Amino acid sequence: MLLFLEIIPYIIIFIFGIVIGSFLNVCIYRLPLGESVVVAPSHCMGCGGKLRWFDMVPVVSWIVLGGKCRFCKAKISAQYPIIEGVNGILYVVICVVNGLNVVSFVYCLMGSALIVLSVIDWRTFEIPFGINVFLFVLGVVATGLDGMSGLAGHLIGMVCVSGVLGMIYLVSGGAAIGGGDVKLMFACGLILGWQRILLAFLIGCIVGSVVHMIRIKVQGAGRVLAMGPYLAVGVMLAALWGNSWIGWYLGLLGL
Repeated sequence: MLLFLEIIPYIIIFIFGIVIGSFLNVCIYRLPLGESVVVAPSHCMGCGGKLRWFDMVPVVSWIVLGGKCRFCKAKISAQYPIIEGVNGILYVVICVVNGLNVVSFVYCLMGSALIVLSVIDWRTFEIPFGINVFLFVLGVVATGLDGMSGLAGHLIGMVCVSGVLGMIYLVSGGAAIGGGDVKLMFACGLILGWQRILLAFLIGCIVGSVVHMIRIKVQGAGRVLAMGPYLAVGVMLAALWGNSWIGWYLGLLGL
């Protein structure tokens, strides 16, 4: 009974996560098209039929409808339940690792934003400016939560990676790195601080290099890659386990 009571908060967090995940799908489809994610009612991407509340129950509706539109029977992408489920699981993982606190709430919102920008960047090679603005706002909140003692670390984190990437962007004319990636590291650097954003960038570069080399060999992918998804992975891993990994590494060096 005690174990069940301990699990209840995480069940609630998962449900909250998949509900937010439903909104993330709206953002993923509408932002690249320049459509409103707030005003326009939810509708089928095929026939335009307006969806009712029971058509939009996260994960469940997709399963009940057999992955098809109720009106035109067009196939509904499996992306919908996948994004919802991934967001729900991510929220639970964040709260298990980081605890039930305000910082975890910030990380949950950050994780959702990273999911949206990752999918959009993967498809379009562009990161919506609005998402980076949202991440910057989260950075301001995270900096405020740390107080004056952590202010310098957050401010340095804002520029230590993005500054270098920004110079590369200017020198290469945008051929070597995208402007959205620079802004992403600027905003996430403010959230994480200088140590963890450096780790996040290192992880993102390693993961991106390995995965893209495999894609080139197996799928014949082009040399150009969307860095957003890989940087997002680095940011999320650094947010959750960065302090432990950095402490372990410094311990090996005897520092």
